[in-house]
Amino acid sequence: MGRALSVDVEAFERDGFGGPFYAMSAEEAQEYRRKFEAYEAELGHRVTEGDPQTRYKTHVLMPFAADLARHPRILDAVEALLGPDILCWTSTWFVKDAKTEAQTIWHQDATYFGLRPHRHVTAWLALSEASEEAGCMRFVPGTNRGGLLRHIANAAPNSINNVGQRTEADFEPEDAVPVPLKPGQFSIHHTLAVHASGPNEADDRRIGIGISYIPASVRHIGTVRVPATLVRGEDRYGHFELEQRPEGALEWDSYRRYRAAYSESYAEQVEWHAEGRWE
Repeated sequence: MGRALSVDVEAFERDGFGGPFYAMSAEEAQEYRRKFEAYEAELGHRVTEGDPQTRYKTHVLMPFAADLARHPRILDAVEALLGPDILCWTSTWFVKDAKTEAQTIWHQDATYFGLRPHRHVTAWLALSEASEEAGCMRFVPGTNRGGLLRHIANAAPNSINNVGQRTEADFEPEDAVPVPLKPGQFSIHHTLAVHASGPNEADDRRIGIGISYIPASVRHIGTVRVPATLVRGEDRYGHFELEQRPEGALEWDSYRRYRAAYSESYAEQVEWHAEGRWE
C-alpha cells in the first residue's frame, strides 16, 4: 500500500466529504473481514439478522474493532479536520448481503446524536468491495453547510439505519457524488453531509464499518450522560464517560452498559427531533 495520506481540508469544508483514502492493504482488510465474520459466527447469526444492536459500538466489545477505531491512518485524517484530541463517539457495521434490497435514504448523521456543535465526522472503512453496484455511499456536495434538516423516522423502506430515517426534503440522485471504495479504503464525511446508499446488486456482501469521531470539546445536549472512547490526545473537558478498551475477545458486560446509555440517549433524541426540539 504505502501511499501518503493527504486530506484536502478546504475541499472537505466545501463539499462535506472526501476520499477514497487508503487505511490498509486489501490483504489486511481481508483479515479484518475474517475477524468480523468470526464475530458473526460467535453470535450465531449475521448482523443483518437477529438482534440489530450487535452492529453498534463493537469497538468496546472486541479488540479487533478497537484497533480499527484507533487505526493511525484513519486518525491522521480525522486529526487534520478536528484537531489532536479525538473521541470515538460510536461505531456501526454497515453490511448489505449480496443481492438484497438493504439501503439508506437521504439523511444526515447528526439528526439523533445530540452533539453540539456539529464538529463530528465519520470514517467509513470498507472491508469488502463497496462499488456502485454494491451500493456505495453517495453524497450531496455542500449540504454540510446548510444546517440540520428535519427528518422523518420509520419512513425509509429496507433501511439499515437505526430508525429508518430520511430527510423531509428530497434530493435528486444526479445531485449526488458516489464514492466507491476498495477493500482497505475509507471515506470521511461531515455529520451534516446529506448522503444515501442503494441496494447491493453485486455477488458479494458489502461490509463496512462507520466510525464516528468528535473533538473532546464537543458536548452532548441530552439528559443522559453518554460514553465515548478517547482514541488520540487527551480529554481536558470531561463531557463524556470514557469507555475502556476491551482486553478479552468479547467483553459483554461493559459493552452492554455502554450500549444501554447510548440507546437511551438515541431514543431521547429521536423523540426530541419529532417534537421539533432539534435546531
